Amino acid sequence: MDIKRIAVIGGGLMGAGIAQNAAESGRRVTIIEVNEDRAAQSLKNIEKQLNRKVEKSRIDEQAKQKALDLIEAKTSMDEIKDAEIVIEAVPEELSIKKDTFAKIDQYANENAILASNTSGLSIAAIGAATSRPEKVIGFHYFYPVPVMGLVEVIPSIITDQSTIDTMYSFAEIIDKKPVLCQDYPGFIVNRLLIPMVNEAAYLVMEGADPRDVDNAMKLGANHRMGPITLADFVGLDVLLATMEGLYQGFQDSKYRPCPLLKKIVESGNYGKKTGRGFYQYDNDGNQLEPVIGK
Repeated sequence: MDIKRIAVIGGGLMGAGIAQNAAESGRRVTIIEVNEDRAAQSLKNIEKQLNRKVEKSRIDEQAKQKALDLIEAKTSMDEIKDAEIVIEAVPEELSIKKDTFAKIDQYANENAILASNTSGLSIAAIGAATSRPEKVIGFHYFYPVPVMGLVEVIPSIITDQSTIDTMYSFAEIIDKKPVLCQDYPGFIVNRLLIPMVNEAAYLVMEGADPRDVDNAMKLGANHRMGPITLADFVGLDVLLATMEGLYQGFQDSKYRPCPLLKKIVESGNYGKKTGRGFYQYDNDGNQLEPVIGK
């Protein structure tokens, strides 16, 4: 099935990346943002990322302009009525997701698939906010979207097979590898990855140097990035929220969030995006010395 038009609800880091990826695959994309300023900023961020690809000779100017010409950013849900797939990329909070899907349901074409980019929330609960739960599915991208090759496809117990098949076809269109996940907290990647990163935070809390933890996993387990660096890169606030979701979802102590991680987040330091997490970062985002546990 050829998907020609999609809508993305939310034009932040993930939403902009989702839109860019779809446009580079030749799909027409409409981003929906809450106001004109944020809509304009989303387009600027996409152009900035495409310019970087041109500078690195990954695409040429013609390809960049072709992608930009396929993307528009609007502020009204009326603009999603022609989309064949609507992808939600709003903050990772169930109440926000459910409210967003209830609104999408009112405006989207009756045949449209409604997909959530959630990293671990219940697709069944999100779908229950709509009149078409059989057309609701999880479609979890990874950051940075244009670079990472995986998408997790998460049907609920109500999602119909045609919706699953269409999203698998769409994954191929946008040059992603889909993996099928069950609708339980964390799906596959985060259920395995987040506890490992959380345990690395425990090691630092117990006195380990973040550099030693990172080097141990890079050299001993052949990981491309150490778990503490990865935590800062993902965002400690996002990491903590996902960890708390796993803990609440399974009620299992193995998913307990590290107290040190909670304290760093409470201090307003979220990692690379704020310039400070377990490590310090300069204005260009380059990692400096650890500021926690050294």
